[in-house]
Amino acid sequence: MENEKDKTAFMQSPLLVTKATGTGDAVLLVIYPTGASMGRRFALDTDEKFIGRMEDLDIPLEGEGLSRKHARLFRDVTGWQIEDLGSTNGVYINDVKITRRHLKDGDLLRFGVAICKFLSGDNIEAAYHEEIYRMSIMDGLTGVHNKRYFLEFLERELAASTRQGTPLSLVMVDIDHFKKINDTHGHLAGDAALKEMCARLKPRIRKTDLLARYGGEEFAVVMPATDLPAALQFAEVLRALVEEEPFSYDVIKIPCTISLGLAQVDPVNPGKPDDLIERADAKLYEAKRSGRNRAIG
Repeated sequence: MENEKDKTAFMQSPLLVTKATGTGDAVLLVIYPTGASMGRRFALDTDEKFIGRMEDLDIPLEGEGLSRKHARLFRDVTGWQIEDLGSTNGVYINDVKITRRHLKDGDLLRFGVAICKFLSGDNIEAAYHEEIYRMSIMDGLTGVHNKRYFLEFLERELAASTRQGTPLSLVMVDIDHFKKINDTHGHLAGDAALKEMCARLKPRIRKTDLLARYGGEEFAVVMPATDLPAALQFAEVLRALVEEEPFSYDVIKIPCTISLGLAQVDPVNPGKPDDLIERADAKLYEAKRSGRNRAIG
């Protein structure tokens, strides 16, 4: 769904404000959580680096679940390795909990809620700029598109729908009682629930559709060339996918459901993207008020 012209324009624009610095042969790039630290780049230019929430460490990170001195990165003759320093919430590589592990280019490292990407090899600069661009359109936690990209995509598809006279539907999705998950099991479990929900939904999304994180626990699916009855059938499939099996976080099983609100573009008065979002959101809140775990359009 990415547009090469958009990508080229982004690379040449002042939006790319993070400057390249000396990298040695590897870097660690912060991709989550969003905020001032996202996009921060740490050059692995010595043979040992310590990671944690202490400000005086080589790689100080932010976010819930970080230990003061969480992990150690070190380089030997075999390459870079990472070691958990007895942290409370562990170190994960590509969502697998580890004690010590060799790192490969492109590995995703998670420390509490913080997620970093390990980049190494001969093309670090190209990989770094590619990742910075990807971060501008993708949500670092769930791996689906972010709100910025969603709004741009919806605007384009609304214009195409109006021009061609084809239907367009929008599905807004919200995890039921998400605050209760966070309050009961902690924000790490909440993040795990968001990731698992997207992992279940993504295989069902058509290539012409878009799944995006709208904000918090709310997601959106844009469905070009799809009328409301067909979108409602699709929404029921998504609802059942989430309900049929609890989410997993370590040894914890978290039963979960979703509510969905749907709206179709009015062919007579298509309006603006915000109008469609507002109508779908109104249906989502109706589904919440009606008992949750349902789709209303």
